[in-house]
Amino acid sequence: MDRRRFLGLAAVSVPAAMSLTACSGDGVGGTKLTMIAANYGDTSANDSQAYWNNVASAFQKKYSGISIDIQVYDWTEVDKKVAQLVAAGKAPDIAQCGAYADYAARNALYSADQLLSVSVEADFISSMADAGSVNHTQYGMPFVSSARMLFYNKTLFKQAGIVDAQGQAAPPKTWDELKSAATKLKAAGVKVPFGLPFGPEEPAAETMIWMLGNGGGYTDDVGSYTIDSPQNIETFQWIKANLVDTQLTGTDPAKTNRQDVFDAFSRGQCGFLNGHPTLIQEADKGHIDYGIAKIPGKNGLLTSTLGVADWVMAFKQNGNASAAGKFLEFMYSAQNTLTFLKEYELQPVTVSASSAMRTDPSQKKIWPFLDELPNAQFYPDDKTSWGPVNAALKQVIGKAVTQDPSGVLTSLQRTAEADDSTSTTAK
Repeated sequence: MDRRRFLGLAAVSVPAAMSLTACSGDGVGGTKLTMIAANYGDTSANDSQAYWNNVASAFQKKYSGISIDIQVYDWTEVDKKVAQLVAAGKAPDIAQCGAYADYAARNALYSADQLLSVSVEADFISSMADAGSVNHTQYGMPFVSSARMLFYNKTLFKQAGIVDAQGQAAPPKTWDELKSAATKLKAAGVKVPFGLPFGPEEPAAETMIWMLGNGGGYTDDVGSYTIDSPQNIETFQWIKANLVDTQLTGTDPAKTNRQDVFDAFSRGQCGFLNGHPTLIQEADKGHIDYGIAKIPGKNGLLTSTLGVADWVMAFKQNGNASAAGKFLEFMYSAQNTLTFLKEYELQPVTVSASSAMRTDPSQKKIWPFLDELPNAQFYPDDKTSWGPVNAALKQVIGKAVTQDPSGVLTSLQRTAEADDSTSTTAK
């Protein structure tokens, strides 16, 4: 869920590597760590090398004898690079990338409690610690996060008469209210009444938001896939009949990506949509008078929205648990965490960083998102099958709102079950 993947930006040619060696302080002697990290910048001027350079330099001043070689790769390459190193028997000590479950399933990772003190481990926001766990053991340590909320254009709402008793823009609380608002916006001439992105960029997020609105999801409480559950089929039938067939989305959702609707909203051409904090800056640049609210579900506001996280993991191969743990604890300090979050407009994964952002007036606009994180629900990242299932979903989910939803979701369910039956489980 990184900023680069949020925005769907073109790749920046990295990789940028740095090797730094400590010379003072107290620590474990003679240990060399290697780390692969993802680049969150969208230009060569703000790639993540500078951040990791500063963190590594400060760490090595504190811990003598621990050298660290950090290589930063673009998001199009980082997961592939980690996989190549692992396959070659040269696993990095630490990796910060998109998925941990496959490595946990191979028993290749240290668990969080083998690396971190109780206080640091307990500082992770509970919903994210759970998302990084397999069989109640945490292997994936969240790095950055994002929650989803409803963005609405106050000016367009008022012009369309979508207001409360005081004449203020009134965001919908149910699906029926959402349809009513979109209908009024269309009648008022709004180009994209409701932004609905089921194109191939990142449809998994929009899909899960709608599933949650009807009590559904990708999996059940025991982790079995439920993509074609009655609730999910009903959800997509409702979307097709009430939003797509009635032309309330302005564009073909199957061909519309998230960035398309973000751009439309920032130009004042979209009435409302589901979004994440990056849209705040884009809307501000477009001088949009917008509001942020909880996402409407079938019968009321979502009590648990979608959350997305990127992961950190530590490999066992080199036996450097002690040194790796020291670096991770340093990396997760509030100061280092907040520096990164503010640089890339992302959300925290720890209680301490969240509390610090809560007291910072400059971060006031993302406070509503901070409120959503503790109860957010995440993709089934603990399943090794989720990667191929997500890849299949990107290609076909748009058809679920333009064709018969039942057939599309049933096909995805079969794919998920087949992939799940051949995957392994972390021990």
